Amino acid sequence: MVRLFVAIDFPAGLRERLRTPQEILKQSRARLSLVDPAIIHITLKFIGEVPPERVEQIIPALETISVEPFDLRITGIGSNNPRKPRVIWCTIEDAGKSAALHDRIEAVLEPFGVPREGRAFRPHATLARVKQYDSSLTVLLRDIPYEDFGSCTVRSWQLKKSILTPQGPVYETILEVPCA
Repeated sequence: MVRLFVAIDFPAGLRERLRTPQEILKQSRARLSLVDPAIIHITLKFIGEVPPERVEQIIPALETISVEPFDLRITGIGSNNPRKPRVIWCTIEDAGKSAALHDRIEAVLEPFGVPREGRAFRPHATLARVKQYDSSLTVLLRDIPYEDFGSCTVRSWQLKKSILTPQGPVYETILEVPCA
């Protein structure tokens, strides 16, 4: 089985700027698992575990999707729950472009048995997962100053294989789809 997801990668400089909020988060007494900045991305669609032959069917389906390049901006830090967060992320503004791409990806994957998400897509990039919560984290999150972490133009998106290791996930790009 192959564990797959579809993503938008950030340029290296933008990812490096995300070390700053991660350093602030380290001041919390919560036990956190920080995402290596080298692999921070926007997950457009988590596909999950599929047989290798299914990958060969998914690739041409994804290649049929054509989108124009679009701009996105990392606008701040958020979480899945302001009172007791489990995931901390950076918030993204892109005029709904990644959500539109997400919808198209879901449509082409549905015939392959990949279920649609039950909740609305909201673009974000995970910075940390909370392994053990402490109230100091909530205070830190509330006090992180608003900062524009930068922007980029999305010129492609990727189908990635995820290999889980004790040191963290290793991602391999299987397909890169250029924006038209």
